[in-house]
Amino acid sequence: MAIKGIETVGNIDIYFEQYRSNSSHQTIILLHGFLSSSFSYRKLIPYLTSDFNIITVDLPPFGQSGKTYRYTYSFENIARSIIELIEAKGLQSICLIGHSMGGQIALQLANIRPDLVQRIVLLCSSGYLPSFPRKMKALSYLPFFSLGVRHYLAKSGLEKNLKKVVYNQELIDDAMRQGYLQPFTEGRQIFRALGRMVRDKRVDLLKEDLQKIHTPCLLIWGREDKVVPLKIGKRLASDLPNANLVILNDTGHLLPEEKPAEVTSYIKNFFIEKS
Repeated sequence: MAIKGIETVGNIDIYFEQYRSNSSHQTIILLHGFLSSSFSYRKLIPYLTSDFNIITVDLPPFGQSGKTYRYTYSFENIARSIIELIEAKGLQSICLIGHSMGGQIALQLANIRPDLVQRIVLLCSSGYLPSFPRKMKALSYLPFFSLGVRHYLAKSGLEKNLKKVVYNQELIDDAMRQGYLQPFTEGRQIFRALGRMVRDKRVDLLKEDLQKIHTPCLLIWGREDKVVPLKIGKRLASDLPNANLVILNDTGHLLPEEKPAEVTSYIKNFFIEKS
């Protein structure tokens, strides 16, 4: 059973779900990807709760977390907000699992507070992305920019995007469709916040930044990932000083949903080896 709540850190509300199995167990915080939410971990969580204390977080402005236009949606600032959440819960040592964008935020967090993070698991993590062009950032100040964001997402289409992120198309069902669509049907705030996110996006951590992160890292990648290709995983594994890369065949980008049992097996072995 999950304990659900909202923690206000700075000027943003962060929604979380906490699954506690044993006070002596390691705590893992799950960070989801872009245009997603904690929903993306729904199949992985049951495999982890017997051995770990789990906290899932909806990264702002996604899911049930705040979508205020006054918040700075850079990955660095989101990571700092997660640090505040961790401290508010009295945690002094945690592990991170980050999928896609969540992987980049996990790395940002470890870069800021290496003392706080024991281990990191990166699932098809984003990396090496530049900032958005200045022209686009300038346009983000215009009142109608959020309408453009909404139109772009509607045009790309839910079904098309789901087919892009999973290798086995039979996994796509109505529950998945509804889960990923719901946060975008509850008003315009999300689209205004995404416009602000375009403005706040900075370049991802560079090679020299990654080389300073000595936290043990396990990278798990789908060989058929069309969103963050395997070459990014290989590059991250090369630049991170203490990293191992695992490649899963017949797997796309949405690892937590496509191969939860297999992913869990690698995670548990990684934690045992490093404990």
